[in-house]
Amino acid sequence: MDTTQLQGLIGTLAVLGLLALVVLPAIVGVVHDRRIDRQLQRAAQERRAVQERRAPQERQAAPSHRFARPA
Repeated sequence: MDTTQLQGLIGTLAVLGLLALVVLPAIVGVVHDRRIDRQLQRAAQERRAVQERRAPQERQAAPSHRFARPA
């Protein structure tokens, strides 16, 4: 391997290293967002399961959140 090939190899490795440094935070962010999405979906499923287990009378007796409290 002569000097020109060695310089080409070093340049290629440098570019790939910089690319990894730029892309790595984006990949970490995507993985983090997907984990949060799974947690939100799990919480929504658990909330629906709890509401379905409640008796129909209790669901009807629950106060409405549409109206403001009297002053």
